Amino acid sequence: MAEISTMKSHLSKKKNKDSFIAILERFDSNLWYFHILVPKEIAENLITGKNRRIVCTLNDTESFQCALMHKGGGEFFINVNQKIRTKLRLKLHSEVEVCLQKDKSEYGLPMPEELMELLQIDDEGNTLFHALTRGKQRTLLHMIGTPKSSDIRIRKAICIIDHLKFNNGKINYKLLNEALKNSK
Repeated sequence: MAEISTMKSHLSKKKNKDSFIAILERFDSNLWYFHILVPKEIAENLITGKNRRIVCTLNDTESFQCALMHKGGGEFFINVNQKIRTKLRLKLHSEVEVCLQKDKSEYGLPMPEELMELLQIDDEGNTLFHALTRGKQRTLLHMIGTPKSSDIRIRKAICIIDHLKFNNGKINYKLLNEALKNSK
């Protein structure tokens, strides 16, 4: 079986972390763009059942939570967004040091403090949020946690929990996005 052509032969294990050198590549796709390929043996070591959530550290400086994505043929990749590429000055075909470990966090993304506080005082909202799938929880965590302003994060958290209550725990993303726009 041929090795991933863009992968250096440097694979190592550091304190329960798998490390390797990869090349930043780009898919010819409208869905996925910049990515790094993950050696099959490392990916298989990190996957537990259906859980593919990991913490990825690039060049020993930038860490982020993500998932190992299926490429097909038993191969996996990790998306590298523009914010991270800019911060690390990565361009297409840049060599990057990759260090991966299992994500042991409860949600696979940070829980915004504003949402945590709201869920502690709103039993119905807490129940509805925790009844969602992990993927939907992460989507909502990302929506709430992205803004830099605490006031905006509070407004979004309240709007999202109200949306869950109004829709009996279901998410209608079109209506939710409209409610978020109108809650300014």
